[in-house]
This record gives sequence, structure tokens and C-alpha cells, in this order.
Amino acid sequence: MRPLSVTPRGRLARRALITVTLALTCAGLLATPADARASRVRLGSSADVGRASWGGPAYTMNGDGAVVPASMRRAVDAIRGGSGSIDVVVLAGSAPSSGSATPECDVVMGVGGVNSCTTWTLTRASDGNDPQVNQDIRNAEFVYFAGGDQCRYTAWKGTGLQASVQSVVAKGGGVGGGSAGTHINSSVVYDACVGSVTSGEALADPYDSYVTLTTGMFSWPHYGDTVNDSHFVARDRMGRLMAFTARAVQDGLTTQGRAWGVGIDEGGGSLYVDAQGRGTLFGADAYVVLADHRPEKAVAGQPLTYQRFKIWHLRPGATFDFAQRPDCGYYLRSVVAGRADTGLYDGTPAAPCA
Repeated sequence: MRPLSVTPRGRLARRALITVTLALTCAGLLATPADARASRVRLGSSADVGRASWGGPAYTMNGDGAVVPASMRRAVDAIRGGSGSIDVVVLAGSAPSSGSATPECDVVMGVGGVNSCTTWTLTRASDGNDPQVNQDIRNAEFVYFAGGDQCRYTAWKGTGLQASVQSVVAKGGGVGGGSAGTHINSSVVYDACVGSVTSGEALADPYDSYVTLTTGMFSWPHYGDTVNDSHFVARDRMGRLMAFTARAVQDGLTTQGRAWGVGIDEGGGSLYVDAQGRGTLFGADAYVVLADHRPEKAVAGQPLTYQRFKIWHLRPGATFDFAQRPDCGYYLRSVVAGRADTGLYDGTPAAPCA
């Protein structure tokens, strides 16, 4: 398991930690060593496969950092069209804290239909322009962003790596990730570059300094106007996803005045999305949260008020059409002066589907 961002319980403790960290970084004590280099470990065949066309795109977005074999197998089979094999690249912003140096590739190589899996650990923003990194990505048919720190991933915005990953999807390959790697695959990214925000903090102030959003990284076909979140129920993140979507609408970060939050729980939760935009859930629950109008109140330094979020509760095996997004099957919940309704994680549909 790759390390998660440090998230102390108290706001004061977290601010103190960040202040100390920034001071040490400025002093050079926590800076990346000057001689640090991008590291590469390849499993499987040393030669890439070659083929004129592929059957994707296909996407997997996981509630925690681990690869989910069931959804990964579904993506691999879709991309290769049931025959041949594909090459996979795993991108990580840090090395695993313990165990295997290639935990994602260890699982991927056991899925079947995989020719090779290459893990790149990139510790600097400039690594996004590394020629070998970009060659490996462009030669691959699936790119997986490991868990860790999504702020490191947003630092690759504008580098060759961003365009290389986009080229994989464009040729009919796929992309995915877990935890931080799930965040980076939405069109509005909660980047956590200042620190990790709780639901209570985000509802108390949707413009809190910890609520930092990045746009313009990736926006996948049929999956636009989304804000992803991970470890969803386990870490009680419904409130903050409400705040993220309300903020995205208020600030015009999405189109048509709507923002769709997608929260996936840990413990094997994985959302697979096929080339037609049809999502299928594996392993654990997920939620889709729709903010379809401007907030009644979203002002810096003040609590959020937003009436009637639409929420879909998805259980393993459920499907959700991101190409033709439904207007039924949701329940309603509101936030008034920073306080959310009770029963956020389940409810009776206000508009049942036939």
C-alpha cells in the first residue's frame, strides 16, 4: 500500500504541521534530493505489443489505491477486444512504504491478457517531460495512477505526460487509478495541495484554504463535469463532495451549470466505465451526487447553503449511464448554514425509475 497524505485530526494541528513542513522545505531539509531520478521497473515481456486498433476506451476508478482484479480484467478484455494482450504503465508519485516495489503491477500481471506492466515512480514535476516515461506511456494501452498524493499528479499538468496519457485513451486504450489516482481522473480534481479537508470543514466554508481544485488535466469522453472522491463512506466524505460540487457550479468550473460528484468507497470498490459511458460498480458502494443549480449561498468564510442535492446510491453490480445521465432514481438531501440533512448515505428515491 502506498502512503496516504498525512491528515491529523485537528485543524490547528494540521496547520502547524503544514507550517513546519513548508519551513523545512524552504530550508532544503525536506526537498527532493538533487540526484533523485525517475525509477522504472518492468514486469513481463521486454517488448511492447503492436496493433493497429484497440477496443476502448475503458476506465477503472477505485475507492482505495489497490488494483481491483475484477474491474481491471473487464477493462483489459474490452481494450484487447477479447484477443491478444496489452501493455500497462503504472504511474506513482512515491515508492511504496513497505512490501513489493511494484504492488499494482503484481496484481495486473495476474489478470490475464497483459503482455507487460511497467511501474514508473516520478518524484518531480519535471519527470513528466522525461522522454522514456512518455515513450512507455504512448506505447501502452492502459495507464494506472497509483494511490498516494494527487497534488503530485496535478503537478504534471502541462507536461508531456499529460498529452501522452490522453493519447492512450484516444487510440482506444484506457486509464484508471485508485485513491489519489481516482481523483486525478475527474474533470475537476480535488488536489489536496494545501491539506486534506473534512466534510465538516468544507461545509462550514466551501472556500476554506484546504479546498483547492484543479481543472484542465483530464476530461474523459462521457465522464465530463465530474469531481471524484475516494475512501468515501469509510471516511464520511459525502459532505465535502457536496461542497466540491456546489463550489464547481458556483465558480463555473463545469458546463451547463451542473457538477456530478462520484464517491467510491474503499474495500474493493471500483467503478468501471466502458466506451459507451456505461458505468458498472464492483466490490463496494458508490454514490453519484448532482449539484444542478447554483448554491443558495456559497461565500468565502461562510457556511454553505444548498437545497436539494440529487444523490444516487450505487451498490455492487449496479450500473450508471454517464453518457445519458438519468433523471430518476435519486433521493434528495440539503445543506443549510453548513449543516447537512441526516441520512446522507441512503434514502427513498424522490423520482423512482420505471
